[in-house]
Amino acid sequence: MQAVILAGGLGTRLLPLTEVVPKPMVPVAGVPYLEHQLRLLARQDIRDVLLLTGYLGEQIESCFGQGTRLGLNLTYSRERVPMGTGGALREARELLSEAFVLIYGDSYLPIEYKDAYERLIATGAEGVAVVYDNRLEDTSVRNNIDLDQNGFVIRYEKDSPERLSYVEAGVLAFRRSVIGCMPSEGTCSLEKDVFPKLIRAHRLAGLVTHQRFYDIGTMERLAVIETVLAHDHH
Repeated sequence: MQAVILAGGLGTRLLPLTEVVPKPMVPVAGVPYLEHQLRLLARQDIRDVLLLTGYLGEQIESCFGQGTRLGLNLTYSRERVPMGTGGALREARELLSEAFVLIYGDSYLPIEYKDAYERLIATGAEGVAVVYDNRLEDTSVRNNIDLDQNGFVIRYEKDSPERLSYVEAGVLAFRRSVIGCMPSEGTCSLEKDVFPKLIRAHRLAGLVTHQRFYDIGTMERLAVIETVLAHDHH
């Protein structure tokens, strides 16, 4: 199973930290944040990892190389200019497996990633979104997804005036054919350009998790995950 990590974000909400390092390289609990994600994959025996880099991506490549130190096989696709979450995937299409798990480079969700992959295969869907049951509202992220009775996504909407049931948790699974849902050039957002097409076609399944996720999107959330991962790298 291939894992793909979106690691090209600018990290503007983490300035001034991200003036000199890319967001995935921000130190958390003594090591670059990305190392925690990679170690989680290694513990699950997921060795084939594609990193989609961009801003200051050379620092990521210099630090992790081919992944030997972590027991991984790392490959890279670096954007020349920011192309969005979907655009980064489209640019790397020649390196993608027929089906893969996609992880946001600023999120940490300690679940079994093979569950998302197996849900993709079992449902025949084009994509799977892992969604967190956020009824406790302990993530500080507003709910943005609803599922139907069969567990398929029927709504994805940020800042919805209505109360939705779940929140996207930063882990997805896709078939490589999802590239066909994207414009052939220019920027492309998974959330704005791809999700709506898959939802209308009833091709985006959900996978509910009760494991809360963490992220490094803001300084406040960075402080939370620092505590959570304080001993993880040992």
